[in-house]
Amino acid sequence: MEEKKQTFNAPEIKLHFLDYWRIIRIRKTVIIAVFLLVAITTTLVTFILPESYSSLVRIRVDKDVGDVSGLFTQERTFNPFDPYWVETEFQTIQSKSILYQVITNLGLNRTWAEKFKLPEELSTDLTFSILKRQIQVSQTRNTSLIEIKVFSEDPQEAADIANEIAVVYRESRLAQRLGMAQRGVKALKAQWEEQDKLVKAQQTLVDKIKTEKNIPDFDVGGGGTYYTPSMTMEPETLRRLEQLRVESSAEYHKLKTLYDRLSEMTPENLRKALVTASQDTQLPVVMEQLALAERRLADLSQAFSAQHPEIKGVQEVIAVTTRQVNDRVTGIMEGLKAKVDAQKAGLDSLQSEVNQAKTNDVMAAIDRRDYFLAKRDLESLQRVRESLKIRIIQEEVNTAIPTSGIVEVIDPAEPGKRAVRPNKPLNIALGILVGLAIGVGLAFFIEYLDTSVKTIDDVERALQAPVLGVIPQNVGILVEEGPDSPHAEAYRVLRTNILFSQKDPKLNTITIVSGGAGEGKSTTTFNLATIFAQNGQRVLVVDSDLRRPSLHKMLRVSNAIGLTNYLLKQNTLEEVIQTTRQPTLDFMPSGKLPSSSMGVLSSQQMKDLIRDLKRRYDYVFFDSPPIMGVSDASILASEVDMVLQVIQYRRYPQPMTIRAKQMIEKVGGNLLGIVLNNINMASDENYYYYSGYYYDYYSKSEEAGTEKPKDAEKDLAANERPVEIQSKY
Repeated sequence: MEEKKQTFNAPEIKLHFLDYWRIIRIRKTVIIAVFLLVAITTTLVTFILPESYSSLVRIRVDKDVGDVSGLFTQERTFNPFDPYWVETEFQTIQSKSILYQVITNLGLNRTWAEKFKLPEELSTDLTFSILKRQIQVSQTRNTSLIEIKVFSEDPQEAADIANEIAVVYRESRLAQRLGMAQRGVKALKAQWEEQDKLVKAQQTLVDKIKTEKNIPDFDVGGGGTYYTPSMTMEPETLRRLEQLRVESSAEYHKLKTLYDRLSEMTPENLRKALVTASQDTQLPVVMEQLALAERRLADLSQAFSAQHPEIKGVQEVIAVTTRQVNDRVTGIMEGLKAKVDAQKAGLDSLQSEVNQAKTNDVMAAIDRRDYFLAKRDLESLQRVRESLKIRIIQEEVNTAIPTSGIVEVIDPAEPGKRAVRPNKPLNIALGILVGLAIGVGLAFFIEYLDTSVKTIDDVERALQAPVLGVIPQNVGILVEEGPDSPHAEAYRVLRTNILFSQKDPKLNTITIVSGGAGEGKSTTTFNLATIFAQNGQRVLVVDSDLRRPSLHKMLRVSNAIGLTNYLLKQNTLEEVIQTTRQPTLDFMPSGKLPSSSMGVLSSQQMKDLIRDLKRRYDYVFFDSPPIMGVSDASILASEVDMVLQVIQYRRYPQPMTIRAKQMIEKVGGNLLGIVLNNINMASDENYYYYSGYYYDYYSKSEEAGTEKPKDAEKDLAANERPVEIQSKY
């Protein structure tokens, strides 16, 4: 059954600070070179630049506010923290309107032409561009003070320019304010004259309409008030009639109510009510006489009979008095009724007059509408004219108020004592920092552009294959260095990982391939075979790189006969295998390859050779050419049991190594894993654990006298073998 291929899952990698530090260590040459270049250049330029002095003038600025409050205006306060206004003044100070005048006043065109040794005066535009670069304007924090700093190689010139800028700016502000005020007053006066003409023309129109229509208009409030139609005779007449009508109506309802109430009373109650309700003087007298007669009758009735002459006389008096009272009551009621009727007639007459007055008023208002509209327009024009007159007086007074405080020189500029440019300590410090930053940035940029293999994580993430070994730089031939070589431990680790990755003890043929030339596959093949041989196993190394064989050079043996001679049936197997100084390690050179026999590795003879060697040796290692350029490596990968891919540290881009792995898998090769070769332990401490740690560990153990006996070491090596493979010889 075909064995299922195991999937390797590389762990997710997160960048750590040590990863950045690793890049800095590796690219330290670039960083140091850029750092020195920038720092030295900055230092040289700083010392070459001419020295420059500065002078500072400090001025206090306010908005256009007079020294005292103006007419009809409240005292205004200045907010120095208005950023828009302050920035505007900054730009104004550096504008051509100010600096051109400064250039003219100080004759800078001629002075600077002599300074630069030019035959003619500088143009004002050129002088302005030079001067503007020498000016620095700023605001003192939380104040209304502006600082004007001027730089120049001549300290006296810097002071003169700074003071002149302050003076020209102050005069410009004053002249600008005065000119604006005068132009404003002139415009207001012209507008007032136009408005006065309109008022006079409108007055003429009003008088004409009033005369033509004979309008009895009059001014209630005095000159200059607003006129309405109610100020003519008709509205006044209507108001008076309406007032009389209301008063008459009230009096009528009062009398009518009194009469109705009295009419509803009994005669007895009516006589009593009329005593107080009417203003008649005789009714109370008659009522008093009647009351006296009735009391007299009551007194006599107790002493005399009804037939007594005195009683009859009193009864006659009572009868006469009662008639008088009734007559008087009847007269009063008739008189009250007459008053009610008369009041009603007067009220009706007033209502008619009011209705007629209303009709007259409406007709008069319609007839005089043009007059009052014209009069209203006249009033509007008069108000505008008066407002303009007041504004003219106000502006004339405000213009006359001095404004010396809008710009005031607080601290005049003085010649500088020491040069302020260039700032040598600051420039050198910035050069050092910038150089370091550019160097580090360039190092990371180069690292970003470098797509070669850098770390084990890169390999496992890109190729999805485990890294079985990490080989340091400057590795020699272990056969010559012996088992105590400081580099042997890296190959022992590789051997151990191969044994653990070996799924079947019968899989004992290995080829080591690489994507490109010079990645160290031949050295790795031979040293790995040496480590297996030092472990007591019979090992054969076959130089199957028929294009550029190199293993015979490492062993310093002849390449006259070898693999090609056996495959071409020119020599026997025993004749082409050579021994080495390592007793259990044999070597088969490549032999000379005829140009007509380039496909010998894909022959049946090669396959038979591999099966024969598998029986004779515990492990057989085949060296191969680069898999990307020659088909021999692909053939070997498909015929042997196991394949290792060698990748040289920081040599070829990752796409090339990925392509090499894909070619191995495409031909059915059993890729065990990856070997990272030529690692610089000194510059990349991340790999120290894989090789340098073991070297230091064993070296210190030997120095401490803890070296293990050889027999014990052999036993340990024997125990490390997962399967004991017997020699077939």
